[in-house]
Amino acid sequence: MSAENVHRETGLLADEPSHVSDAFVEAASLEAAVLDSLAETPDDGAAGTAALPGQTVPEQTVPEQTVPDQTVPEQTVPDQTVPDQTVTEPDDADSADSDSDAADPDTEDTAAAPAAPPPAAAPPTGTMSAERVALKALEQRLLGGERKLRRREVASGAGLSLLSARKLWRALGFPNIGDEDVAFTERDQAALNTIVDLVRAGKLTEEAAISVTRAIGQMTDRMVVWQVEALVEDMVQNQGVTDAVARKRLVGELPSLVDALEEMLLYSWRRQLNAGVQRLAVRAEAGLASSEEGREGDEDDAPLPLARAVGFADLVSYTSLSRRMNEKTLAQLVQRFENKCAEIISVGGGRLVKTVGDEVLYIAETPAAGAEISLALCQAFTDDEILPQARVAMVWGRILSRLGDIYGPTVNLAARLTALADPGTVLVDSMTAAALEQDERFVLLPRQAEDVRGFGEIHPVELQRGSGRGLVLD
Repeated sequence: MSAENVHRETGLLADEPSHVSDAFVEAASLEAAVLDSLAETPDDGAAGTAALPGQTVPEQTVPEQTVPDQTVPEQTVPDQTVPDQTVTEPDDADSADSDSDAADPDTEDTAAAPAAPPPAAAPPTGTMSAERVALKALEQRLLGGERKLRRREVASGAGLSLLSARKLWRALGFPNIGDEDVAFTERDQAALNTIVDLVRAGKLTEEAAISVTRAIGQMTDRMVVWQVEALVEDMVQNQGVTDAVARKRLVGELPSLVDALEEMLLYSWRRQLNAGVQRLAVRAEAGLASSEEGREGDEDDAPLPLARAVGFADLVSYTSLSRRMNEKTLAQLVQRFENKCAEIISVGGGRLVKTVGDEVLYIAETPAAGAEISLALCQAFTDDEILPQARVAMVWGRILSRLGDIYGPTVNLAARLTALADPGTVLVDSMTAAALEQDERFVLLPRQAEDVRGFGEIHPVELQRGSGRGLVLD
């Protein structure tokens, strides 16, 4: 072991190696070379003289002055310099200091100086930066306490197999946790108990419980990402800090917002649940009855359980615009687009299903509501000085609603019609036009038939504003 390593292990090595270490290495190497040469000398004196004459390794070559007792003395490379105690039995730094000082007087100045830690040494155990302390406190507040439990302990406390517990954790969108990872709190166990109790009481099947849990996980995940990005963006714009600084600063800002955000979440969920029950349960039969007009019952969407007006709005030239924009400008454009769509769709009594980049998917309960929303969206983008125009299409038909999204031929046809629409116009299909033709609020202009992939020949109809004010955004 080198002198450097010995001293580093005892905590005595400073950032720069001392001259003592260099002297030790140089002298030891020279001594080893001399000893090796001497070891090759035969016992026979004559032969030894011939093989290794006095002139080869004479006293003058390695005289006492060249490697004197002072240069490589017994004290420099003694048993005490690399003793068994130094390498294998250092109980503490003080004893190592004492041994080294006694053995090597030439290192007195170096050894007397305070021992410096290694350059990249971690802070002492038990100390955290203010940032880490704040993050730890926020975590404990949000999680309901300190992480104390392993996944087997949580599963066992809820009376579940590890497999069943893992299904629920995955449904919530949480990553896999190792068996020995202390990652859960008592609140995690209470949440599992809540879900399991519903199943045991017969109020939910296991499949329904997992589906409901997945809905909560996916929606809250998207909501949290949205909220964090909104808060960060606000700090960047109004506090004059960088994005990275804003994200760190958010840790200190959130504690004062948690209770209010939680209260609003619960309030909104209750209101939305009531509205959803009205739309999806109470008025579902009336929607199906109104969709029967003009249908023969053998349509592709006939078995689907809900009747809805399905619409798409697609920004024109979004791809080329995004290539010319910096990150900040693009973010503002997307936010402006989504905010305007959400406002118009909500005022019109519809529901924004999802946004995908430059496109928004929405639904309404009646053909007239869908038409009013579609015309309002088209007009809003035409009048906007920043946003480009939009292509809009709407189809009245039946859909399947699952996992917060909608499916079926009606959705696909609306998407195809959107691609056929000119910028600043709204297209509907012939069935939707028939449902609207008696409503004086709308003007319907038939267009040339088009061959559409998956649907064959269809007859698009351009929808325009008739009498009335349309949607009023207050």
